[in-house]
Amino acid sequence: MNKMISNEEIVQQFRELQLFICNELERVDGQAKFSEDKWDRKEGGGGFTRTIKDGELIEKGGVAFSSVHGPVSEIMRKQLNLEGEVFSATGVSIVLHPKNPHVPIIHMNVRYFELDNGKTYWFGGGIDLTPHYIVKEHASLFHQDLKTVCDNYNSDFYDRFKPWADKYFFIPHRNESRGIGGIFFDHLDQNNSSISKDGIFQFCLDLGKNFPFIYEKQANFGRSKSFTEQELLWRNIRRGRYVEFNLVNDKGTKFGLLSGGRTESILMSLPNEAQWEYCFDIKSGSKEEETLQILSTETKWIN
Repeated sequence: MNKMISNEEIVQQFRELQLFICNELERVDGQAKFSEDKWDRKEGGGGFTRTIKDGELIEKGGVAFSSVHGPVSEIMRKQLNLEGEVFSATGVSIVLHPKNPHVPIIHMNVRYFELDNGKTYWFGGGIDLTPHYIVKEHASLFHQDLKTVCDNYNSDFYDRFKPWADKYFFIPHRNESRGIGGIFFDHLDQNNSSISKDGIFQFCLDLGKNFPFIYEKQANFGRSKSFTEQELLWRNIRRGRYVEFNLVNDKGTKFGLLSGGRTESILMSLPNEAQWEYCFDIKSGSKEEETLQILSTETKWIN
């Protein structure tokens, strides 16, 4: 019988994934380079936060890797309903904010969690896209790319994980989606995935390895387009919605801050600039109105 992949191997390959993604994103941007910040967690572990800014394509972005361990806190025990004393967690998280309003914001993360009881582990993650202006053909291609990765492991994954993303990346107080969704999964193990632990891990790695190429396609649709001051204002208003979701609704952000995570790395996902315009006037028949209409309806992107 083959030995299941260990926590140490997962940590090592997630760190390698971070470096791979950064190298590819530097190629895609064509101008800016990542800088790296090493940090330590006093309770155990640490990570490397890599950031990029003022690029030809990317105004601000980050690719964070962490590997932390230590006693299960009361907050963790209550929120995650855990039965164990010591945990280990590792993952890679990415957010990219482009300059051009015709290029979307993108987010990805993959993560692994295990307890010292010898039986509890799970994987989580996903990719979602937040266009400032939604082009239906581009959105359909994005979802098809994700479905292709999913189908290589389980033909049910996309149909399970797409609605999960729609539900998760929703802003209740705005009654609209953060973007066009993607896929999202959590607490995935061999009992609820129909594939082995090693298979789930390979699925997470494949998502990460495909990430820069999926984003490159989406970026190339709009990166060379000219834009107006009005479109820049709309970009910043949509960024404001992104900030609202991350600070008000995102469970990962709230859990990270409540559990004593590294604040700088957790808030890496926020853009340099965002705006909130009081009662912003949306012109009838405009691209902005069309985008909001799509965001307020449930959309099936693949027929």
